[in-house]
Amino acid sequence: MRIGINGLFLDKPHTGSGQYTLNLLAALAKLDGEHEYCIFAPPGAGGSGNQEIRKSGLIRKPDSLITDSLIPDSLSNVRKLWFEQVGLPQACRQAQVQVVHYPYFAAPLLKPCRVVVTIHDLITLLLPEYRRSLAVRLYNRLIVRAARRAEAIIADSQHTKADIVRHLDIPAERVHVVYLAAEARFHPLDTTDALADVRQRYGLGERFIFYIGGLNRHKNVEALLAAFAAIQDRLPGVQLAIAGVPHSADPAVFPDLGQAAQELGLPVSDLTGLWRPVRSAVVRFLGFVPEEDKPLLYNAAALFVFPSRYEGFGLPPLEAMACGTPVIAARAASLPEVVGDGGLLIAPDDVAGLAQAMLAVLGDPVRQAELRARGLAQAARFSWAQTAQETLAVYGGGG
Repeated sequence: MRIGINGLFLDKPHTGSGQYTLNLLAALAKLDGEHEYCIFAPPGAGGSGNQEIRKSGLIRKPDSLITDSLIPDSLSNVRKLWFEQVGLPQACRQAQVQVVHYPYFAAPLLKPCRVVVTIHDLITLLLPEYRRSLAVRLYNRLIVRAARRAEAIIADSQHTKADIVRHLDIPAERVHVVYLAAEARFHPLDTTDALADVRQRYGLGERFIFYIGGLNRHKNVEALLAAFAAIQDRLPGVQLAIAGVPHSADPAVFPDLGQAAQELGLPVSDLTGLWRPVRSAVVRFLGFVPEEDKPLLYNAAALFVFPSRYEGFGLPPLEAMACGTPVIAARAASLPEVVGDGGLLIAPDDVAGLAQAMLAVLGDPVRQAELRARGLAQAARFSWAQTAQETLAVYGGGG
């Protein structure tokens, strides 16, 4: 087959869609020498991402780029829509690809060939705070209609598949569950100096509870703050480290977590503490964490907590388990599929239960060792090689 790939997010490796596209293509490069791939991206996109894919050997000829110079740079949403609905389908016809994969929730209304689209979640459809804008509602209508026309849908989990079947009215046999995986760089580390360095750089002590995975309202970080506030007096020397930055000032989507912490009576450090460590701060807001620091922070943490109410898959708890870090996650959406018996699952609104679980794990070295072993075993069940193999089957009409 000649397979087309939408590479719009290749230059955004910090986004979920960017990570998914990069990891999938790298895994396909190791697995598949039979098919030909055309990776399409608009001019100016895919810089760092394409460099990584070139290293993988998947691109064997110059990148396929699409000319959209008539679209003003300032209209980024218009450019994206044009690329998805006009530019990429035209390029697929010119390249005579047999199947094209849109690796995020978008697909062309007028199909140039067999279309496969990955729907990671239905957040913008199901959560009211994401559909207040008329533009978003109109775009949602478009992509839902286009998804219904696609030959195949890839879902990250059984939970997402059920959402797609229920809310998009797409037959279950056209929706294929293909799990994601943690990257190989997430594994146990015993480099004492590196872990001490990352603690020093972020102003963290020897024992801290770690959270990373977005600060959106549905991530439920306020529940983590409330649970920690309830038991902080019983956890001397233990800090709570929260990574990430809000992507907008909209309080409906990104609650003010600093204010929430202060209202709970928790001593808080702001971002200036990153450069002038304030070790007395009980709650550390770490801000943006670069990719290279994530495995170090997972490994340095005494416990990882992920209380999200809605996830299409939920990579952070899987990454934490792959690093051998004890995990507590919400019993919600897809998280039970990902965490399995590799961590503790607590109802997302059970703040008291979360507090007790955190206290029990941090106070019991035997329980910590048990969770480490179970988490490593659970994480080992997922691999990008398997993701690539199952995705390739969907490309061919199987799955």
